[in-house]
Amino acid sequence: MANNLQGKKIAIVVTDGFEQVELTEPKKALEEAGAETHLIALKEGEVKGWNHTDWGDKFKVDKTIGNVNADDYNALLLPGGVMSPDKLRANEQVVNFVSQFMESGKPVAAICHGPWTLIETGKLQGKKMTSYHTLKTDLKNAGAEWVDQEVVVDNGLITSRKPDDIPAFNKKMVEEFAEGRHEPR
Repeated sequence: MANNLQGKKIAIVVTDGFEQVELTEPKKALEEAGAETHLIALKEGEVKGWNHTDWGDKFKVDKTIGNVNADDYNALLLPGGVMSPDKLRANEQVVNFVSQFMESGKPVAAICHGPWTLIETGKLQGKKMTSYHTLKTDLKNAGAEWVDQEVVVDNGLITSRKPDDIPAFNKKMVEEFAEGRHEPR
């Protein structure tokens, strides 16, 4: 995977309560492939991860959502966890930022509960996706075709179900991010 993403900038959007391993492992894979990653949050300073059943580590925020533009990034990563995606989907600036990726055809990767934020964009009609099983009805109601697979790719949209899927998720994410923009449909 080395250097597939040289020169690419990847936005990673989270707030407190993201599933820690769903940030750390994909971020590591992206950086090992040569990408520059920016941790984007609702507030300056630090955000706190969730480590399976309790609070995890703190991570330095690179930029706040009010100070970023989707045009400055090649792709987007949305880690899961329950709290972070639930807060993100209620933030208009986040939804607008994510919508710009969906509209432009830039690749987007979302794992576990990460697709909650994608639902708010209104741009999932006809997309084949997976997620944590409790989002199945939400995604179907948003017009997506939900399937139970470790990783699903649909025209640059990469989704996975849970932390156990991270190896397959990372592999497909790096491949799709290396391919770049897909023609929106």
